[in-house]
Amino acid sequence: MQLPLGTETVEVSLPDCEVRTAERPGGEPVDPATAARAALDSPHGPSLSTLVDPGDDVTVVVTDVTRATPDGVLVDAMLERLPDCDVSILIGLGLHRPMSDAEIRASLGDYADLAVNHDPEAAVEVGTVPGLDDDEVPVRVHPLVANADCLLSTGMVEPHQYAGFSGGAKTVVVGAGDGSLIGYTHGPDVLSHPNVRLGRVDGNPFRDIVDRSGDAVGLDFCLNVTKGPDGFLGASAGRPRAVVTDLAETAREALSVPLAETYDAVIGGVGAPKDANLYQTTRAATYLVLGDHNPVRPGGRVVVPARLQEGAGEGTGERRFYERLRSATDAGSLYEEMREGYDPGAQRAFVVARALREADVYVTNSEQPAVVEECLMHAADRVEDAVPDGSDVLVVPDALNTLLVEA
Repeated sequence: MQLPLGTETVEVSLPDCEVRTAERPGGEPVDPATAARAALDSPHGPSLSTLVDPGDDVTVVVTDVTRATPDGVLVDAMLERLPDCDVSILIGLGLHRPMSDAEIRASLGDYADLAVNHDPEAAVEVGTVPGLDDDEVPVRVHPLVANADCLLSTGMVEPHQYAGFSGGAKTVVVGAGDGSLIGYTHGPDVLSHPNVRLGRVDGNPFRDIVDRSGDAVGLDFCLNVTKGPDGFLGASAGRPRAVVTDLAETAREALSVPLAETYDAVIGGVGAPKDANLYQTTRAATYLVLGDHNPVRPGGRVVVPARLQEGAGEGTGERRFYERLRSATDAGSLYEEMREGYDPGAQRAFVVARALREADVYVTNSEQPAVVEECLMHAADRVEDAVPDGSDVLVVPDALNTLLVEA
């Protein structure tokens, strides 16, 4: 079988194992540029052209290198609908590392000169929103967001461990935010809530706080896409909540795999851009173990091939994740310790610790196996080295875009 590894694939053979592959229903792929323009023709709510006046300061917040969003295509489709105005593009990094000039050019093409990386230190407060217990959560965003006459965003509506599905207001309030909202929404009280889970939008407090924060910053309009096994499945534009609801339904139909069984080993594919660092790569393990159906038997393992050319990761959040894991003695103790709180960005260590209480995690084929071993996980040269002979094996070729649900 072929599994993703960076921008290429790796051949895996397990002749002495019983192997099943999780096959998603999928859907008919569409051209993202054509779908984007069709979505702009039929938006949820007012059309884009009615929201912008000539001479307005318009800010478009786009996703960063950790998302496979066709940002250049989406920005082009939106800007061709605008009157003559001043446009700035802000790259929604959250607490991830800044994108390089080459990465910005590859993402945005001719619009790269309009773009700047988000700096969380520059964020200003625009208001507060109610939290879990009606406590007030400050919403702080980049000045280009706070001061815009019209605020727009792109996004990818894909399965997300906390928000259920990403996209909508999340691109702006997390991507262009600082540690305050990120720290609250990614804190132990929110992330341990039973409705904060992969694939769930309704009744999800993480999603609710993000959406209310989008209202607070004045997100006027977004243009998002979603993907399936063979490419982009559609686009949706307009009011952020409606866009997420629309595309989440499309994604669920394409990505859900009903399962009743459990397995000795589950192999999760990641590939570029998510397998560049351990912070992003561990999403495969947590999505599989902490989703609607945990496919791993007690004492079993998750195996993920990943390049890890950036090691644990280079951003503030990635460094906090790494320090938490490398300083821990075991997953159970780390989980209980982090229930008392942690710095923004370290939440991935909290969720990884939660998953490691259920299953071992092996990362194979990486450029930095020592980093894996430092972080309570196991490194192996090849997938075959991490799967014992005679195992019952489930292969999930695209673990970040597959929803394993109870049959």
